[in-house]
Amino acid sequence: MNRLADSLSPYLLQHKDNPVDWFPWGEEAFETARRQDCPIFLSVGYSACHWCHVMEHESFESEVIAKFLNDHFVSIKVDREERPDIDQIYMNAVQLMTHRGGWPMSVFLNHQLEPFYSGTYWPPTQKFGMPGFAQVLQSIADTWQNRRADVQTHASQIVTALKQMAVGVAEPSTTVPDQVIVQQATDHLVEAVDRRDGGFGGPPKFPHATDLDLLLRVGFANQEPSLIEAATLTLDRMACGGIYDHLGGGFARYSVDGKWLVPHFEKMLYDNALLCEVYVRAFQVTGNALYRDVACGIADYLIRDMVDAKGGFHSSEDADSEGVEGKYYVWSPAEVVQVLGQERGDRFCQIYDITPAGNFEGSSIPNLPLSLADCVERFEMEAEHLLNELRADREQLRQHRDTRVRPGRDDKVLASWNALAIKALAVAGGVFGREDYLEAAQRAATFITSDLLCEDGRLLHAFRQGKSHLNGFLDDYAYCVEAFIHLYESTGRARWIGHAIKLADQMLTRFQDIEQGGFFYTADDAESLITRNKDWHDGSLVSGNASAASGLLRLARLSGREDCQVAAERTFCAAAEVLTHQSGACGALLAALDRYWNGHQQLVLAVTDDTAMKALRPSLIGKLRPHATVSWVIGAAPTSGPVVALNEHRQPLDGKPTLYVCEQFACGKPILEQDLIDFLDD
Repeated sequence: MNRLADSLSPYLLQHKDNPVDWFPWGEEAFETARRQDCPIFLSVGYSACHWCHVMEHESFESEVIAKFLNDHFVSIKVDREERPDIDQIYMNAVQLMTHRGGWPMSVFLNHQLEPFYSGTYWPPTQKFGMPGFAQVLQSIADTWQNRRADVQTHASQIVTALKQMAVGVAEPSTTVPDQVIVQQATDHLVEAVDRRDGGFGGPPKFPHATDLDLLLRVGFANQEPSLIEAATLTLDRMACGGIYDHLGGGFARYSVDGKWLVPHFEKMLYDNALLCEVYVRAFQVTGNALYRDVACGIADYLIRDMVDAKGGFHSSEDADSEGVEGKYYVWSPAEVVQVLGQERGDRFCQIYDITPAGNFEGSSIPNLPLSLADCVERFEMEAEHLLNELRADREQLRQHRDTRVRPGRDDKVLASWNALAIKALAVAGGVFGREDYLEAAQRAATFITSDLLCEDGRLLHAFRQGKSHLNGFLDDYAYCVEAFIHLYESTGRARWIGHAIKLADQMLTRFQDIEQGGFFYTADDAESLITRNKDWHDGSLVSGNASAASGLLRLARLSGREDCQVAAERTFCAAAEVLTHQSGACGALLAALDRYWNGHQQLVLAVTDDTAMKALRPSLIGKLRPHATVSWVIGAAPTSGPVVALNEHRQPLDGKPTLYVCEQFACGKPILEQDLIDFLDD
């Protein structure tokens, strides 16, 4: 075993038996490189990454390549999910040098940890028009020995560019950007949509959850059908494609083709959390039962297959099973018939495109090329009867599939990704009246507050096998703030706002850029890296600054905290250049800006008890209210607590549910009985 054997990361542990003399990130590796006068080879990946596994088997398990690495380099292995701060910085470097990115990420550093050469996957020997990894190593070693000055010059140039990228803007604006930017951005998104198959751009296709959410919210609020149609086209195609697991629920990370048929089979917690919420929002906007079913399919997958014993959610499932990509998920007609019988099996295969020839390397990925109406006509069945039959068949096949060797799972629990899942389950549970979703969300939230929260109020980033470690990053705090707010909206439990405020205080103290506005990704006392980044853009995840601004705006309305409002405004000012010139990459920040300009409605529903609260919850939060601040009073009006600024003196009048509505900082008369129902249903 090498030095990775003591790691908590499943990804690092996968490499503990490699002949490469791996170091974890840290001073021991840096000092060894200086002492031996070797360059550093930094390899970054994650447990569910298919090409990470390929490069390991081809190169890192090779005795010849390992010996060369050990003789000429100090090799460091990093789990990008444990150390997203390291991943951000060096991925920026890869994109600067190669104009592309991805994992495995392979970067060569000098003794100051400055990058001077980089790439992603390399085959062990030259093929696919790519140099072989052995050839790359030989060239780098030669350059290090014989052209050191060139190495240092190039590294300095890259670091200068990285420092410019780190904050994203030259000077902050003195005013919050105008809301017209939101309209311009959504217009551009509509223009970018693939009109035939949905999605943005060509293959590989990623879900772009934050862009879909933005289109739905703005389209609904402004009554613009074109925006809603652009989002629902993509959601429809994804829901019918092979990227969606029709048997077990949940989405794979992306589709390698343009039709959403063939996924890269790994499943990530963050994708499924974000998409669960988007499908809930699509159901709220359209009433289409397909979106409800998909959202519930994702939520069921999370609470059935991804829950840790402590209540949190695991990070991902691999693409590979028994060393074969997608093996767990594909079918043949004979297998289906064996499970369902001839008649129902044949019908299932026709509906879900399972054929003898297959649609993926000789096997079939279940997908839905036909509409329900076409299936009803073809098989001359009542729609409800067919739907019930298919629901039962999918569950029977899922249970049979569970007897196969399941893909490997990364069972670490991350605060940020769990917060996304908590938020999604809180939204789905509230909108659909699913107490099981709300219970799972509250259990995961309780895990965060008990196992990842330190006595001094700091949040830790990761947990595995009973051990919590690594100080939290901006998105850990910001996502948790948003998650706890949504948990409050769906349960009426003010303690979640109390937790949100405490985390927001930590975020304001440790991450805020007091001089320029916005938030750094790392805390003020975090390990010093070659740059300190600000996270403006959405990738697979929501940008930390977008989430921070969104959560702070909500807290300002709920708690009356002026400092939260000011911090959000300064974030928008700092982001003005990004919002103006790079709007296509910051959907979540645009959604927060839209809320800033329009979020002036406050709804407080006062009820006598939990029973009344649950009875009225579908009316209050079942409908999408993209700009409203929602609050509950259950029982007596509070005289203290985290939401007293909004809820004080507001109680059920005459023991009846009472709605208090404020618009543009002016409050109307309390609304009761039928007028209350009419208002909420309007």
